[in-house]
Amino acid sequence: MGVPLSWYLTLSAVLFSIGVTGVLFRSNLIVILMSVELMLNAVNLTLIAFSQYMGDVSGQILVFFVMAVAAAEAAIGLAIVIAIFRNKLTVDINNINLFRH
Repeated sequence: MGVPLSWYLTLSAVLFSIGVTGVLFRSNLIVILMSVELMLNAVNLTLIAFSQYMGDVSGQILVFFVMAVAAAEAAIGLAIVIAIFRNKLTVDINNINLFRH
């Protein structure tokens, strides 16, 4: 028949949990951006799984919008990381303090 919906949702929950853990416990800005991308991809997997399960295409269309937001977030986030690295010479969030001169 096929892979059950619960497997897709379990995989999505695991991926999202890994992404949340990466955002909360890592201090490298690039790793944090990658963790946010992982969380967005977990949501995309959930949207596609439910869309396929329900037989409706609207979830798959919404995935394209989420992918566009993820691409914009990655481009802008990487540009900010590069700008911070040029000024502070580090991407460790514990060593970056932008509010103090």
